[in-house]
Amino acid sequence: MYARRAAQLLQELSSCEEGQLPPYNGDKFDQVIRECEEHSRQFQSLIRDKDIETKNEDHYGSFIHHLSIIRNKRCLMAYMYKRAEVIQSYRWNVGRVLPREIQDKLNFSEQEYFKDYCGVIDSYMKDLDLDLTVDMVPPKDPYIRVRVLSEIGEVSLGDHAVSLTKDSFHFLRRTDAETFISQGLMEEFVE
Repeated sequence: MYARRAAQLLQELSSCEEGQLPPYNGDKFDQVIRECEEHSRQFQSLIRDKDIETKNEDHYGSFIHHLSIIRNKRCLMAYMYKRAEVIQSYRWNVGRVLPREIQDKLNFSEQEYFKDYCGVIDSYMKDLDLDLTVDMVPPKDPYIRVRVLSEIGEVSLGDHAVSLTKDSFHFLRRTDAETFISQGLMEEFVE
């Protein structure tokens, strides 16, 4: 059956849990490419020096080869697109550094894609002066009330300086307070 290998690639991908990837199957991917090349050669030989208007077995044979090429191409593109989507989600769910078990499932191009994607996200966050990875759920208010747990001292936050002494309360931008909260130096004060 034509395009069976391409369909098997997609079945491998769909058999994984959501957000997970099977190891990149370069052998099967290359087999599909070679199958496309063979279909292309067959297609070219059938239409070479033929009258296009005549509907004979060569016409229908060339049509089948052409449709097989298109189906293989669509399957390969779907395979790569789905893998790219999952790789992008790793940046948001796992972070900049991928664990070894995930890296082993990616080919070299996909690893480079992940690095480039991280670079673009980091550049964008730097240009905005905003860390998009802090809150995956948008906060209701960009400012929060915090209580200082340990003596921090004088700190410059954006356009002003604040003295953060132990047990003092402040109304700060969430992005400014997140680093101190994650270090355990402050806590969000909820009334």
